[in-house]
Amino acid sequence: MSITEASDGINPTIHAPNRLRICALLEAAGEAEFGLVQQQLRVSASVLSKQVSILMSAGYVEQRKAVRDTRQRVWLKLTPQGREAYGDHLAALRAIVDT
Repeated sequence: MSITEASDGINPTIHAPNRLRICALLEAAGEAEFGLVQQQLRVSASVLSKQVSILMSAGYVEQRKAVRDTRQRVWLKLTPQGREAYGDHLAALRAIVDT
C-alpha cells in the first residue's frame, strides 16, 4: 500500500489527538467513567465533553448514565461502528509507518 492509499484511510474524526486518545482508552478499557477519561487525558471536563460529543455525533461513542453514590455518573464506550473506524484508522497509520 502506498502512503497516499494509506493516508486515504485516515479518519479525520478520530485523527484529532484528544479524540484518538479517547478511542484508544475506550478500546483498551471497554467502558470508562467520564471522570477517569478526563483524568487520564489530563483535559478539562469541557474539552472532553466537546470531543466526546463529536465522537458521539459520528456514531463512534455512546454514553450510559447511572447514579452512583447519589451522584449521576457518565460512562463512555466505543460503539461497534467506533471500534471498526478506530481499527481502520490504526491500520492506515500503520501502513504509513511501515511504508
